[in-house]
Amino acid sequence: MAVRRLHPLQAGGFQFTDDNLRWAHETVAKYPDGKQASAVIPLLWRAQEQEGGWLPEPAIRAVADFLGMAHIRALEIATFYTMFQLQPVGKKAHVLVCGTTPCMLCGSEALIDICKRRIAETQHTLSDDGAFSWEEVECMGCCANAPMVQVGKDTFEDLTPELFERVLDGFAKGHPPASGSQIGRQTSAPNGTVTSLKIPPAPPTNVIASKTSHTSNTPMPEGVGSGRSNSATGAGVNVGKRPEALAGPRGGRADDLTQISGVGPKLVGLLQELGIYHFDQIAGWTPDVVRWVDDHLSFKGRIDREQWIAQAKTLASQAPTERAGSMAKGKD
Repeated sequence: MAVRRLHPLQAGGFQFTDDNLRWAHETVAKYPDGKQASAVIPLLWRAQEQEGGWLPEPAIRAVADFLGMAHIRALEIATFYTMFQLQPVGKKAHVLVCGTTPCMLCGSEALIDICKRRIAETQHTLSDDGAFSWEEVECMGCCANAPMVQVGKDTFEDLTPELFERVLDGFAKGHPPASGSQIGRQTSAPNGTVTSLKIPPAPPTNVIASKTSHTSNTPMPEGVGSGRSNSATGAGVNVGKRPEALAGPRGGRADDLTQISGVGPKLVGLLQELGIYHFDQIAGWTPDVVRWVDDHLSFKGRIDREQWIAQAKTLASQAPTERAGSMAKGKD
């Protein structure tokens, strides 16, 4: 990284505006006591925005004093991160041109040539009217829409030399174009006609019946969640057989299904949404039921691989007192 030094010409002082000072106090309050210095980057960034896009030395000292930091600590941060501009920038736009490989292969060198012609021959140099400045930067995460530039917080993507000239003209007139793709691309979707994902997904199948009571052995309404809808045809596709489900645990207390190896808290929640609360329910599953549950839990193969049914039979056969003790132990 090149050495970054403060600009030789500096302002006489710095003070946050009332609104920015209020924001600074609110930002610092988000950090634990003794960790207020962690807010140094957002405060330096706000100071840079207040100063028209660059960070003078008095602002760095003011932020350090506000946070109770040594001046050198704030200076180290400001000179390390290239997001902080240490010299005056264009009043209308400081243009960051991505020159990393994807953008370079797509024509960013032509954009740099335009910056040299329209703004200044060298980076970090103000244009003759002081309205523009520019610099070449590393990847800014818009590779799919290369080449691109960034001005302030906005990115302008899918640029050609002509489109880039139009972006600069907009800033010059005080009416920059809308940010994002300059050719009408939707976010980072493929350019041109859509060739895939043309069929919208079907709405999720409702497999949860309304739990209005905890009556023992109350079955779920027949047919609820008995199949899935094919997104292409809309026809119902039955995958296996839905297990007998309960509206709630018997006696208001479910078995601790996490005692089954391979069943964690997330799977317990999914099973209970399907009306499965007890070991004996799982112990009675048939191959058709296994296929149905596999399909609805999206953990295909785990039931057989972890031998849920055999484990459930063993757990269901335990004496109630022994099982209750085991459940209590597991909760501890």
